[in-house]
Amino acid sequence: MGTQELVGIVPWTFVAQICNLFIQLWLIKKFLFKPISEVLEKRQKMTDDELKGAREAKEKADAMKKEYENSLSNAQAEAANIVSSAQKEAISKADKIVKDAEDQAAQVKARAEADIEQEKKKAINEAKDTIGGLAMDIAGKVVEKEINENDHKKLIDEFINNVGEAS
Repeated sequence: MGTQELVGIVPWTFVAQICNLFIQLWLIKKFLFKPISEVLEKRQKMTDDELKGAREAKEKADAMKKEYENSLSNAQAEAANIVSSAQKEAISKADKIVKDAEDQAAQVKARAEADIEQEKKKAINEAKDTIGGLAMDIAGKVVEKEINENDHKKLIDEFINNVGEAS
């Protein structure tokens, strides 16, 4: 009979085990599941908050990136405008300098031509005066001397030599 009792069901033991099981379930639920559920809810809330913060940070970063790109493109456009205006100004100054140099060169040339013309007139007047003086000298010598053909040739050669020296 000893083996039969091991396999059999004793009603009071069965009821005690069922009661023990319900008490354990109630204790586990009260002291284990509630705190675990609260910890899990807190973790879920923390995770949701972190995800929300990450999304906000990403949106801010995207907005900052767009703002940076806009300012970069504006800066590039402004730099291009500055370079363009500097080039135009440099070309304008270079053209002005060239024009001023050409004007100065034209003035120098005009003055030089005027000086040359004045010196030419002066030289012509001096040559006329010299030729006139030589002619007067020759006329005076002709009057003083009786001219023969040899003397006449001599006077002409002398006049030509004096004119050549005066030039």
